[in-house]
Amino acid sequence: MVDVREVSKRYGNKNVVNNVSLKINKGKITSFIGPNGAGKSTLLSMVSRLISKDAGEIYIEGKEISKCKSNDLAKQISILKQSNHINLRLTVKELVSFGRFPYSQGRLTREDKKFINEAIDYMELEEIQDKFLDQLSGGQKQRAYIAMVIAQDTEYILLDEPLNNLDMKHSVQIMKVLRRLVDELGKTVVIVLHDINFASCYSDYIVALKNGEVVRDGPAKEIITQPVLKEVYDMDIAIQDINEERICVYFA
Repeated sequence: MVDVREVSKRYGNKNVVNNVSLKINKGKITSFIGPNGAGKSTLLSMVSRLISKDAGEIYIEGKEISKCKSNDLAKQISILKQSNHINLRLTVKELVSFGRFPYSQGRLTREDKKFINEAIDYMELEEIQDKFLDQLSGGQKQRAYIAMVIAQDTEYILLDEPLNNLDMKHSVQIMKVLRRLVDELGKTVVIVLHDINFASCYSDYIVALKNGEVVRDGPAKEIITQPVLKEVYDMDIAIQDINEERICVYFA
């Protein structure tokens, strides 16, 4: 379990994350939703220790993350940020191999190669695994980065808006893959999502943030309600039940 206790982060005079406490359950998909500037990405980055917190504590499996060695933490938590700019000219397979670095330190074993190949298969990248990243579409690149995270084989997978640059088909593919990682492999996925319908259809739990604070958190069906979404987004959003899923109609 990830246990976030009274965590805050300031940039200048602005409280980007303000005294947030929440628990992230193992073996589930937890989505962070909310408007721009709600603190979703900052909170995710603090959980992974990519950025430091100004106050509070974050425990993973009962251990405060500031007391974890970097390499040990990299075997527990993987994170994919929004901006992935690797300036090296790499093939898809070489990029995915980076996911094994915490284990191999660059010397790939037979087991490392097994994880790499499984991740490539999982993301349906076999046909382009020898192509260079600069030859790929935005969506193909995004799938390659997600394969790198899968190859890292951590219990906790943190993804910051992974559906950016993706068309509908690949957005659905990625959400189905994340669902499989949880249901088949027992992973714990924490994801920042803009599209509340993807959050509604694929999440077990949702954390709704606004102005750096948690408005509500709980099972998806408790959060995807008109009163909660009104509080989060300042919009009246109609909700329809379609194929046993709650779909938000916010276009009209």
